[in-house]
Amino acid sequence: MSAPLTGFTDSDFTYQGQSRPVFRRGSGPGVVVMHEIPGITPQVARFATWVADAGFSVAMPVLFGTPGKPNSASYMARQIALACVRREFAVLAAHRASPVTEWLRGLCRALHAECGGPGVGAVGMCITGNFALALMMEPALLAPVLSQPSLPFGLGAGRRAALHLSPAQLDHVKDRCQRGARVLGLRFHGDPLCPPERFDTLRRELGDGFEGIELDPACANPDGNPKPHSVLTTDLIDAAGEPTRAAADRVLEFLRAQIAAGAQPLG
Repeated sequence: MSAPLTGFTDSDFTYQGQSRPVFRRGSGPGVVVMHEIPGITPQVARFATWVADAGFSVAMPVLFGTPGKPNSASYMARQIALACVRREFAVLAAHRASPVTEWLRGLCRALHAECGGPGVGAVGMCITGNFALALMMEPALLAPVLSQPSLPFGLGAGRRAALHLSPAQLDHVKDRCQRGARVLGLRFHGDPLCPPERFDTLRRELGDGFEGIELDPACANPDGNPKPHSVLTTDLIDAAGEPTRAAADRVLEFLRAQIAAGAQPLG
């Protein structure tokens, strides 16, 4: 059991013999919020609260880090180093998904069974960003959101353009998009961890099935990352009229629209 987050309950979810704590909040259709490095910071919990307040049942698994602990340079560096050596995270894999996505598929399936409705959404951030694509292998996943998807780490041109999916998984995602599914992606221009080539690949492979939001780094929170990266959390300015807050609002609209659309047969 993890340390509590204010306004959330937590319990363990077990799938294929692996158990992890999952924080829950809200009611309605399910949305899995996958936190970024270094963990569930206060800003990640704030975003998950917005999702819950928008009418969703949020499930936020603990994949690494200490829930509720604020970000810092040392905390970030330590968690990146740990992720790089854990077998669950294939950080350099260009053409296969991280093994932890299988456990996350099980969570999506269980959340849909519990919450009902047409299906569930998933929001990934940074190291978990492209996980939302892999979760499209689960039929219940209707609303995938990729915020600054950073895997594989962009060492070389091939990895900068890669999607952290196997060829078979990519074919499945493309087929779903051809039949009406949609994918939302967000990044800052100039973000070296989420290079522009990755969004170029998404546009080329998914066509009209991909909606990309790319923000001017000048609109990022000046108290955030030295190089703007975390669109929905650290680098977001929570004020009306701010482009980063508008991007977060677009995520909420996307979740509502795509989950509602799942009640209708795909074209």
